[in-house]
Amino acid sequence: MTRKPFVFFDGDQTLWDFTSVMRHALAIALRELRTRRPGAATDRLTVETLIAERDAVATEHRHVGWTMDEIRWEAFDRTVRRCGPPDPDLARDLYELFMRHRFDDIELYPDVVPALDVLAASSYRLGLLTNGNGDPERCGLAGRFEAVVLAQDHGVSKPDRRLYDIAAAAAGDLTTAPVMVGDSLHSDVVGAQCAGWRGVWLNRCGETAPRGITPHAEITSLAHLPVALEWAMAVT
Repeated sequence: MTRKPFVFFDGDQTLWDFTSVMRHALAIALRELRTRRPGAATDRLTVETLIAERDAVATEHRHVGWTMDEIRWEAFDRTVRRCGPPDPDLARDLYELFMRHRFDDIELYPDVVPALDVLAASSYRLGLLTNGNGDPERCGLAGRFEAVVLAQDHGVSKPDRRLYDIAAAAAGDLTTAPVMVGDSLHSDVVGAQCAGWRGVWLNRCGETAPRGITPHAEITSLAHLPVALEWAMAVT
């Protein structure tokens, strides 16, 4: 019997809706900030303001090698300083509050657990390969993945081939090309294909792929993944 390939999944927007939980956690942190530092400056803040602050910090430090956690903490620290005197304790509390809700309030897409169950029962080896910092042990997926590769731990991110090579090494003995499943055509499909992998596009919204990009398979739900994997491995 042909050995099943190693299947890596993206995290954010593939297994869970990171955008929604991130905005939810930021709203909770913003309420806390307004309670502890009331005034016109905090009243003017919005979730969009906090997102923009975080993005600015990430851009400024993109060549420094900061982790996402460090970027998020610095963004809260800057926000606190913009609203008054520095207060590292307040910044830390906001960061910890955000991180608690960012993980504890994650909701997996409903097709995730059933799909993982089917694949595991079919002897596929499973992994997580993400540019985010989603720890599966805190996201309702404890014990599901044989290999977990977070980009921030290695200083490179998808679609950089080096991260795919790191993931392949983490997978160990491979007799067939690994498969990458994710929502991003650029990072999860093109990046995987350039690394010699198979790329399966999870296209939940029914978007049209740009000309010149051809996934090995395309699905609108992880419920279709078992069949898509067989198809992807047959494509030459």
